[in-house]
Amino acid sequence: MGHVNLPASKRNPRQWKLLDIVSAAFFGLVLLFFLLVFTPLGDSMAASGRQALLLSTSDPRQRHRLVALMELGHHHQPIEACPADSVDHMPCEDPRRNSQLSREMNYYRERHCPPPDEMPLCLIPPTQGYKIPVQWPESLHKIWHSNMPHNKIADRKGHQGWMKEQGPYFIFPGGGTMFPDGAVSYIEKLGQYIPISRGTLRTALDMGCGVASFGGSLLSEDILTLSFAPRDSHKSQIQFALERGIPAVVLMLGTLRLPFPAFSFDIIHCSRCLIPFTAYNATYFIEVDRLLRPGGYLVTSGPPVQWAKQDKEWADLQAVARILCYELIAVDGNTAIWKKPVGDSCLPNQNEFGLELCDGSDDPSYAWYFELKRCVTRMSSVKGECAVGKIPKWPERLKKAPSRTLVLKNGIDLFEADSKRWARRVAYYKNTLNLKLGTPAIRNIMDMNALFGGFAAALISDPVWVMNVVPAQKSSTLGVIYDRGLIGVYHDWCEPFSTYPRTYDLIHVVGIESLTKNPGLSKSRCNLVDLMVEMDRMLRPEGTVVIRDSPEVIDKVGHIAHAVRWTATIYEKEPESQGREKILVATKTFWKLSSSSH
Repeated sequence: MGHVNLPASKRNPRQWKLLDIVSAAFFGLVLLFFLLVFTPLGDSMAASGRQALLLSTSDPRQRHRLVALMELGHHHQPIEACPADSVDHMPCEDPRRNSQLSREMNYYRERHCPPPDEMPLCLIPPTQGYKIPVQWPESLHKIWHSNMPHNKIADRKGHQGWMKEQGPYFIFPGGGTMFPDGAVSYIEKLGQYIPISRGTLRTALDMGCGVASFGGSLLSEDILTLSFAPRDSHKSQIQFALERGIPAVVLMLGTLRLPFPAFSFDIIHCSRCLIPFTAYNATYFIEVDRLLRPGGYLVTSGPPVQWAKQDKEWADLQAVARILCYELIAVDGNTAIWKKPVGDSCLPNQNEFGLELCDGSDDPSYAWYFELKRCVTRMSSVKGECAVGKIPKWPERLKKAPSRTLVLKNGIDLFEADSKRWARRVAYYKNTLNLKLGTPAIRNIMDMNALFGGFAAALISDPVWVMNVVPAQKSSTLGVIYDRGLIGVYHDWCEPFSTYPRTYDLIHVVGIESLTKNPGLSKSRCNLVDLMVEMDRMLRPEGTVVIRDSPEVIDKVGHIAHAVRWTATIYEKEPESQGREKILVATKTFWKLSSSSH
């Protein structure tokens, strides 16, 4: 202490330097603490730290070398497991990364994928205590708690009959916020006003679906509902839906079109989905109008329909519907039901929302990373007949070539040939490849390169549903799939899919290498290793993969299958098929993290 009062010239320079360093370090630590705790930097660093943890290698060059060795079969070690806290990881819906983005129009809750070189090259582990899922149809009513140990919905919504914990299970009484007496009685009420049970309605979209009890209950009416919700604070609504065996996908209605073609759904449903349909000059209502078939039905339950303190919002909703000539069929309590006109919109030149018809250059079926438009889709912009009541009823519509097949040259002939081809192939799959199709072991199926949905159509008598994926770079045949009464989405397979891990029992793909390239070009945009790691993420333990491609590609796929811990067998194609295809059938092994990884 004696040196403190000495003049500066007399102090020991070495001691002064040491004191400076200690003080600076102390104040630096204090500043860092405040930055981490009280600013977004802390969240950002936590997110980036987590991303770094997930990466098998943080060096892009090393990653590229590893991928090349795997494709050649020169890397004999299996890909490592991701950390235990990544069991529910969705690369493009990571809330810790997305929380840094703009909240305007819920932009931050939409898809935001990391660059390819930052994608985790590791395998997502199952939850601790994971069991092979309860089989359909029992799974509609109960699932294993250990497969999804998330209690938030049960705790918050149990009194509304969403779901409850019961012993080792979650059970689903079928309730919802707007139908606490159960979805079945709610659907019976809707049936008083719209043709639920006569084959007129087949494809439905449930927006902000909760655990998808509405869609699950409509299955008994032969109405196939695609349910969606964002990744949200309740934890895993969509994962619960898929674990139950109900068609569902993670989506957010924000700044972009939803990944469906125009005029896809016979009925669109919102039960307390909290979408502000009239905000932003009715932009969200216009998106619903793009997706709803002429003659289709829009059902909204909950706010703002006759809701306390929401008189203006309710008046605005009715005003937009009137501007678009929707017929208000009924208002029953807090439920409103509209019918969309069959002809072109009677949109007036002047209206309070400034709505106009889209110009002729707009393709309303283009919907992959396409910004929402503030104009109304013309019926004439979609070639062919697709109005409810003018397309055949279900199930006749499944087999009839819809007019939208004309998106391809000789489309009707191609459709007929495709249907016959898939009837043959599925029979071969069941009889010779011993796939468990048609048994309770397979419920959720994905077709990654669906074309006209022929594979799904050939499975129609099985207790399954199929997510038909039409690659965004290929011909837009998804409208044909919806006209047939099937469901699906657009997607680019150089990015991860918007679903939770462990959500499909069987994944099927024809021409897997074509998914990594632009049509007509030989250069790859992404690689097979990342694509198969993504397939592994989506696949349930003991699930099945079926890949059809040329012998050279199947050879490469076989090497990678070993790296992702699949047990694979290669088969010849069915005798009647033309071309040089081979078929790889693989099973995902049920591996677990070692206790030291937890």
